[in-house]
Amino acid sequence: MTDPLVYSYVVGGAIFAIGLIYALRQGFIGLHGRGLVRLLASLGVIGFFFSLQAYLQYAPMKVAPALPYNGGADDVLNMEDGKARGTALDYGIMIGYFVLILIIGTWFGRKKTTTKEFFFGGQRFSWWLIAFSLVATTVGSYSFVKYSNMGYAYGLSSSQTYFNDWIWFPLLAFGWLPILYFSRVTTVPEYFERRFNAKVRFGATFCILVYLIGYVGVNLFTMGKVLNALLGWPIPLSALLIAVISTTYVTAGGQTSVIMTDLFQGVMLLVTGGVILFLGIDYVGGFGVFWENLPRDHRLAFANFNEDPKFPSVGIFWQDGIANSAMLYFLNQGIIMRFLAARSLRESRKAALVTVVGLMSVAAVVVAAGGWVAAALVNHGDLPADMKSDQAFYIATDLLARPGVFGLVLAALTAALMSTVDTLITAVAALTVNDVYKRHLRPQATDQQMLKVARISSVSVALIGVALVPVFMNFASIYEAHGAFTASVTPPLVVTLLLSVFWRRFTAKAALFTLVGGLLAMMLSILYPQIIAPFAQGVPATLPDDGGFLSGMKAYKYMRACYGISVCAAIGVIVTLFTKPEPVERQKGLVWGTVSDALRRYKGSPGTEDGRVCGKGQPLVISEQPSETRGEGELPVVSLGQSVSDQLGASPGDLLYVSDSRWWLGGLRSAHVVVGDTILPGADSESIGLHSDVYNSIVSKHRNCHSVVIEKLY
Repeated sequence: MTDPLVYSYVVGGAIFAIGLIYALRQGFIGLHGRGLVRLLASLGVIGFFFSLQAYLQYAPMKVAPALPYNGGADDVLNMEDGKARGTALDYGIMIGYFVLILIIGTWFGRKKTTTKEFFFGGQRFSWWLIAFSLVATTVGSYSFVKYSNMGYAYGLSSSQTYFNDWIWFPLLAFGWLPILYFSRVTTVPEYFERRFNAKVRFGATFCILVYLIGYVGVNLFTMGKVLNALLGWPIPLSALLIAVISTTYVTAGGQTSVIMTDLFQGVMLLVTGGVILFLGIDYVGGFGVFWENLPRDHRLAFANFNEDPKFPSVGIFWQDGIANSAMLYFLNQGIIMRFLAARSLRESRKAALVTVVGLMSVAAVVVAAGGWVAAALVNHGDLPADMKSDQAFYIATDLLARPGVFGLVLAALTAALMSTVDTLITAVAALTVNDVYKRHLRPQATDQQMLKVARISSVSVALIGVALVPVFMNFASIYEAHGAFTASVTPPLVVTLLLSVFWRRFTAKAALFTLVGGLLAMMLSILYPQIIAPFAQGVPATLPDDGGFLSGMKAYKYMRACYGISVCAAIGVIVTLFTKPEPVERQKGLVWGTVSDALRRYKGSPGTEDGRVCGKGQPLVISEQPSETRGEGELPVVSLGQSVSDQLGASPGDLLYVSDSRWWLGGLRSAHVVVGDTILPGADSESIGLHSDVYNSIVSKHRNCHSVVIEKLY
C-alpha cells in the first residue's frame, strides 16, 4: 500500500526541486549573501510542512474513549425547517458588517480614473497588505463550509489542500513572479500573445473566462447554501443578494476597493475562525482534552491513499495540490492582479512567502476548525454521533457561540464569500476589457471607455454567476461541486502556462494544441469517464447511475485532474517536438532566464534586482503639467536635488519608489517614478521634484512639510 506522505513529498518534492534548479541557474539562490537567504527560506518552506505532516501522520498520540451523547444540545439539534439560527443581535451584527464593507469599499475606491488604478491599485502596496488580502481571496465561504464538513468527517487531513502549496513556491517566487512583475502584462492572456500569438491569447482568454465565471457561480452557490441553512432563504435569492453587495463596491473602486476590503475581511476571517476553535477548546475543558477527543484517524495529515473514493489523498493531491494550486497562483487573474499590485518584486515575493507558509497554514486551521470542534464534541459526548456532516459547522458554532458571537461567525462567512467573489469579479472585468473589448472590439478605446466597460462587465459576471447557481445545485455538496468543476477546466491552462514559462522550446502551435486538445480531452472524460481509469491509481470509479447532464463530471471527480495534466503534457511535448522553435527575440523577458530583459523594458534602462537603496527627500511641485513617462511601465519622470541624488547613488533612468513616511498606510500614498536628467538647483538639493499629478498621489493635505521616503529599486 502506497504511503500518502511519501507519495506527496516524492512527486511534490520533484516539482519543488525543479524550481530550485531554475532559481540556482538564474542566480536567485546560492551559497552566499542574499542567494543563501533565499535558499534557506525555500528549504524552510518544505521543511516546515514535512515536519508538521510527518508528526501528524506517524507520532504516537493518546486518545480519549468515545462517550455517548449526554444531552444539553437539543435546542440546536432540533431546529425547525425555515427557522433562523441565532438571535436578532446576531443578524444585526451581520447586517452592520454588510454596511461597513460597503463603506470601506466605496471610500477607498474614490477617484479611480484610470484602468491601471482600477485593476492594479497603482502598483504600490506593501507585502503585508497584499498577503492578508490574498488570504481573504483564497479563503472563500465555500472554504469554511466545505472544509468544516470534511474536517468533521476526516479530521486534520481536510487541511491537505492548503498544506500542498509549498510545492509551487520556488517556481512561483523565482520563475513566474519576476517575469510577471517586470513584463507588466495586464492579464495572463496578454502574456500568451507576447510569448506566442493572438490565437493562443484568444484560446487562453476563453478558458480563463470559463474558469473565473464558473468560480463565481460556485461561490455564490456556497453562500446561497449557507443562508439557506441559517435562515431558510431560497438558495438563488441568497446568491443574488451577495452578488449585489459585492458588485456595488467593486464597480466603485476596482482593485483598491478589493484590497482594502479584503485586508479587513482577511483579519476578520482569521480572528473569527480562531474564536470558534477557542470556544470549542474551552467548552471541553482545555486543549489537552480537545486534542485527546479527536479520534486518532482525525489527526492524520492524510486520511487514506486511495481506499475512500469520497476523500482519497492521492485525488486531493492531484486536484488541489497540483492542478488547483497551480491555477490559483499562476493563472487566477484575481491573484495575479494582487501580486502585480505590490510596490516591488521583493514585496511581491515576501507576500508569496508569508501567504504560503504563514497565513495559509493559519487559514487551514481556521476554515476547518468548526468541523474539528464538532468531531471532538461528539467524542466527548456533547453532540450525538449521528449528526450529519453538512450540518456540523452550523450546529457546533450555534452551540458554542453566545448571542453576538454567532453574529461574528455569520459575518465571517459573509466576509469569506465577498472577499473571493469581489476578486473574481474584478478579474473577469480585467479580461473582458483588455482581452476582448480593447483587443477585438475597440483597439483605440480611451481609459474612460474601458473603465465603463469594466464596470458593466463586473455587473454582468455577477448576474451570470447567479444564473449558474442552479447548475451547481445538482451536486450533493459544495466540496463536490467545487472539486468537479475545477478539475474539469484547470489542466489545459496549467500545463500550457508552465511549459510556456519554463520550457523555451515550447511552441505556439503546441500551446494552441494543448489548450484546445486539452479541453476536448476533458470534455471526453466527462462523456466517457471510464477513460480516466488508467490514471486513477486505484481510486474506485463510483460511477453514478442517474444518467443526468453532470453524471460524467461526478465520476472520478478527484482523479480527473491527474488524467487531464498527463494528457495535456503529452500533447504539449509531442507537438513541440514536431514544430519549429520560436524566435529567441520573442522569448526575451517572457521565459525563465530572461528576467533582465523584462526589467530593462520595464524601467527603460538596465538594472539589477538587488540594487535597493533607501533615503528621504522633501517633495516639491515643479510643474502643473502631466509628467513625462518612460518604459513599458509608463513611469513618471522626476528630478532630484544633488543631496538626495548622492544619498541614493541615483543616476538618470533609475527606478524609484516614493511614498508617504507613514508605513502603516501600506502604500496608499505612493508612486513609482524614474529619475530624469535634470538636477534641481542648489536651494532644493534635499528635494525631489514632482509634477502635480504625481505629487497629489503621494502627498496628502497638511503633510506638504513632511519628507517622503525614497527607495531606489533595481
